[in-house]
Amino acid sequence: MMDLIAELKWRGMIQDIMPGTEEQLKKEITTGYIGFDPTAESLHIGSLVPIILLVHLQKAGHKPIALVGGATGMVGDPSGKSEERNLLSEEVLNRNLQGIKKQLEQFLDFNPERANAAEMANNYDWFKNISFLDFIRDVGKHITVNYMMAKDSVKKRLEGENGMSFTEFTYQLVQGYDFYWLHQHKKCLLQMGGSDQWGNIVTGTELIRRKSGGEAFAFTCPLIKKADGGKFGKTEKGNIWLDPNMTSPYLFYQFWLNANDSDAEGWIKIFTFLEKTQIESMISNHQQDPGKRILQKALAKEVTVFVHGEAAYQDAVATTEKLFNNSSASADDLSEDDLNNMEGIVKSDYPSQKIAAGIDAVSFLAETGIFPSKGDARKMIQGGGVSINRKKVEAIDFKIETSLLLHQQYLLVQKGKKNYYLVKSV
Repeated sequence: MMDLIAELKWRGMIQDIMPGTEEQLKKEITTGYIGFDPTAESLHIGSLVPIILLVHLQKAGHKPIALVGGATGMVGDPSGKSEERNLLSEEVLNRNLQGIKKQLEQFLDFNPERANAAEMANNYDWFKNISFLDFIRDVGKHITVNYMMAKDSVKKRLEGENGMSFTEFTYQLVQGYDFYWLHQHKKCLLQMGGSDQWGNIVTGTELIRRKSGGEAFAFTCPLIKKADGGKFGKTEKGNIWLDPNMTSPYLFYQFWLNANDSDAEGWIKIFTFLEKTQIESMISNHQQDPGKRILQKALAKEVTVFVHGEAAYQDAVATTEKLFNNSSASADDLSEDDLNNMEGIVKSDYPSQKIAAGIDAVSFLAETGIFPSKGDARKMIQGGGVSINRKKVEAIDFKIETSLLLHQQYLLVQKGKKNYYLVKSV
């Protein structure tokens, strides 16, 4: 049996771990679970870490349970949040649950013939028949208010301007009961999650101990942070989703390809299943020649194939080649789909505007916001650093005519080597 904790430690995927957890996992096949929040029809790349933890658990011979919070989705988890979130209707929750279940089936083996077959669980199944009075009598009496108030997630919210509703305050009891229920009915001994969940997870182990005298274990994974301080998994255009209809495989691939060097070094350990020796060799080669972007290419390939499959990965590479690595080709060869695909990479948030026929390039570049001033635009043109529709702008009095518009509405502007802008004429 693979040593799960040793594997996760070298990958940088262990933050907190309860005493005895490592010994338990070495002793026997252990059932472990992670909860997923059904706030949307699709999971996003922030959910990849818990998915990958479950895959590692199953690869190590243990049994994974993916718990989808049909009941807790109606309440809202305060961990790591500064405000109370909107509660979801039963209809929306059910639609989200179906979407998430379908996605999880891509990554885990649910074949019932396996001794460690994955299972799905929905906490609404056991909460729907519990009355409020039953809950406060059978669960609430085991955990003191002092214990609940000591949790960081509660403290931070109580000290904040908005305070915390009773609904959210009880969340850790509800999540704790999930662990207790799975411990009693599924012999589940382990809960995993992000480090912001540690307080809720420990409440579960405590409830198991106090209510049934049982023993339970836990560990958490550090929250993924970007080196530049930005929020992981978010772009200017919002979340990077796992559903190809919500984020195209091309844009998904580009997200990983555009990781900076320091992020790529950490992420290739966390988000891929490549062996330690292979990763160490890649990191060493990358450090010798960062310009080849060895880590980024490997990371983008592995994660895109894992989520979307080999064919979608090959398509994403082909589209990337066509759009960015083939700058000598005519922009007229780019289809409207190609240009729309490009939107996730190019800076296309500049206001769509009527492009005035005959405007000079310097004024156009300043008015669209591509350059902060006409002076900056003029200098860059004179230095040969501006192309429009893949043709270098040779003179500052170059005129933008409507005949230049691709598909009668787009202009593709390149500033320097790496900055692309798609300007849409309306």
